[in-house]
Amino acid sequence: MNAVLAPGLYIVATPIGNLGDLSPRAAQILSQAAVIAVEDSRVTAGLLRHIGVKRPMTPYHDHNAEAVRPGLIARMGMEAVALVSDAGTPLISDPGYKLVRDARAAGHSVVTIPGPCAAIAALTLAGLPTDRFFFLGFLPPKAQARAAAIAEVAAIRATLVLYESGPRLAVTLAALAEGLGDRDAAVAREITKKFEEAVTDSLSALAARYADAPPRGEIVIVVAPPGEPEAASAEDADAALAEALQRLPASKAAGEVAKKLGLDRRELYARALELKG
Repeated sequence: MNAVLAPGLYIVATPIGNLGDLSPRAAQILSQAAVIAVEDSRVTAGLLRHIGVKRPMTPYHDHNAEAVRPGLIARMGMEAVALVSDAGTPLISDPGYKLVRDARAAGHSVVTIPGPCAAIAALTLAGLPTDRFFFLGFLPPKAQARAAAIAEVAAIRATLVLYESGPRLAVTLAALAEGLGDRDAAVAREITKKFEEAVTDSLSALAARYADAPPRGEIVIVVAPPGEPEAASAEDADAALAEALQRLPASKAAGEVAKKLGLDRRELYARALELKG
């Protein structure tokens, strides 16, 4: 095994709970890196003890990133710099992308060592559609901003995945039920740990379940996509055509409404001619 890594940035995914999930490649990179950029040195020190090594660490997080980043970029020209988060894959719901951006701009090598990710793990536990999903990270803590964020994604035809803390879980579930409708959902927590669980139910039922007993641990909420929209009625089509005919000729009005409502263009064109007179 070569004990010297090529200079550059190494993005290393670390376990989200079970230390046995650290890949052999990740362990090798952490053992050989000149320095490891960490969220919390105490957390990463525990991981390094698990693999039996000691390496230099430097804090890199929300509060010091702007000040620390230039020094890390400079070191990448001569040394291997590893980036880790406290748990899971770096850059997922954290600001590490700026380090990657600046490393590339400086011409340094950027290598990813993939591995655990709580969002992906929760998707596999939830039993909800996985062909399309949308990651929201953490919703805003204030009610108005949270409601606005939920409204922005309400029409997205994909499974939604978001992170939350135990004390805010019930409030967030209730806000999701109000903003999205009472969709099927799952609450996954303690993923890969001894008390791992994924509880599935409607959003309102889950909100009630956790209202008086907020759970501990890292939590992922997974929400089913919206159901199929109801077909537009004849009244809807006539109203849309009447409005479009004020601006467009019949053929173009029919095309616009067909696209908007998902109806047959030829039938709409015939109806537009009737409405015109």
